[in-house]
Amino acid sequence: MIRFENVSVTYDGADEPTVRGIDFEVAEGELVLLAGPSGVGKSTVLGAVSGLVPHFTGGTLHGRVTVAGRDTRTHKPRELADVVGTVGQDPLAHFVTDTVEDELAYGMESLGLAPEVMRRRVEETLDLLGLAGLRDRPLATLSGGQQQRVAIGSVLTPHPRVLVLDEPTSALDPAAAEEVLAVLQRLVHDLGTTVLMAEHRLERVIQYADQVVLLPAPGEPPLSGTPREVMAVSPVCPPVVELGRLAGWSPLPLTVRDARRRAAPLRGRLADRQQHCRPPREAAPPAQAPAPRRGLFRRGTPGARTAAPAPASPVAEVRSLAVRRGRIQALRHIDLTVAPGETVALMGRNGAGKSTLLGALVGLVAPSAGSVRSAGAVPHRTRPRDLVRRVGLVPQEPRDLLYADTVAAECAAADRDAGAEPGTCRALLSGLLPGIDDATHPRDLSEGQRLTLALAVVLTARPPLLLLDEPTRGLDYAAKARLVTLLRGLATEGHAIVLATHDVELAAELADRVVLIAEGEVIADGPAAEVVTASPSFAPQVAKILAPQRWLTVGQVREALAAGEPR
Repeated sequence: MIRFENVSVTYDGADEPTVRGIDFEVAEGELVLLAGPSGVGKSTVLGAVSGLVPHFTGGTLHGRVTVAGRDTRTHKPRELADVVGTVGQDPLAHFVTDTVEDELAYGMESLGLAPEVMRRRVEETLDLLGLAGLRDRPLATLSGGQQQRVAIGSVLTPHPRVLVLDEPTSALDPAAAEEVLAVLQRLVHDLGTTVLMAEHRLERVIQYADQVVLLPAPGEPPLSGTPREVMAVSPVCPPVVELGRLAGWSPLPLTVRDARRRAAPLRGRLADRQQHCRPPREAAPPAQAPAPRRGLFRRGTPGARTAAPAPASPVAEVRSLAVRRGRIQALRHIDLTVAPGETVALMGRNGAGKSTLLGALVGLVAPSAGSVRSAGAVPHRTRPRDLVRRVGLVPQEPRDLLYADTVAAECAAADRDAGAEPGTCRALLSGLLPGIDDATHPRDLSEGQRLTLALAVVLTARPPLLLLDEPTRGLDYAAKARLVTLLRGLATEGHAIVLATHDVELAAELADRVVLIAEGEVIADGPAAEVVTASPSFAPQVAKILAPQRWLTVGQVREALAAGEPR
């Protein structure tokens, strides 16, 4: 159905091809996963299937790409639209109507389908993706995850033979992601739809793939094979595979179920060592401002305890907060306190109110009731130029922060705005994601690269309160690990971090506390290990595999096993 024959793509002005030597085939009715580090050209490969590369993006394509027998060099995207449906990383860039129902119908209208067919397919898609309650909602009022589901639905309704999906679950909560992937699996198995998908959150999708195509570092040939074959050698792998490598399991497990069947001996080893190693991190109770994480007692004479320091003033304090957005009660009765050095993860389904809460903390949203203080300021009453050094927000859509023509100009502007030494922002960017060229326009970066640039811009001011909205969208595991290291360093220095995320592995790795939000209300607030292990939806893979023991990450398991080794 899809065939790449020695394909290379070089964009205008680039010295080297973005991808080269791409050679693989996708059979009809297969789901193929495209994997690899950030910035290796996965979006370029996907764009070549729909004809967007090079007809829309420009540049030169060498080799040959055929879809259902049509050569994409001689068939423009509109001539492939009846065969290929594409969902990019940014749903807003693809919307052409104003409401959910109209967007689902638009593609079918373009193909001239009969009204009764369109009506039936719209209803089917609303039910499939859990969008029936949103049918009349303006697209601009939806959360990022809801917009992602609408974007997927808009390409499903014309019933294309090929679906091309770029990070389809990146903005979805775990339950919504499972629903979307179940729909895709149904299309593949029952209708013979061919799916080519790029996704960094391999823990969500690897078990659904028939084949994996790994794009390694630039200049190296791609590797294709079954998921188990590729994961055995891949530099990017989900926690279940990483745990299997650590435990020496062969063949490597790809699902939590497979891993649990082999985990009894590992649980036994860990039970013996748990008392000798650092347990999963837990935060102080949230009712009062938690003590700084550097320890409850000062160092002194052995055996002597000195009094704990007085709790620091909270960096963020929310009391009885309510927010209305038009007819929607987005938040109600929210109480939240965040202390210096504390990392809090806001979690919950799409549309629960997480982004609205971040917006209130940074002054983008005014309370309809209650109060908000951020770094000593009332954010919605503070001038932005005064607030920027107190609170920094990295939004879901990085283009909201990026306005310069080059990466270098963006970094220089960030240094000036923050009063930082020249080169500060550029150094942060290089530390998070090496290899981004100074002369690149921000719009030409991948979604993960743009998010990383926006993060570097905000971090340049080193605000006491840092807010992150889905900070790992588009990031591979290595980039995510660098982000975790950076954020831990900031927390150790006393910066408070609040992040809204659907990435359960990030929350397990980084958060002291997890706050679950549903329908605009806090339904759980406590230590990360307690909250995430109590929720089937928000538990990380390691916690599911090793339950009832409370291990959250492969790093914790590795540390525990090393602690028991003879020195």
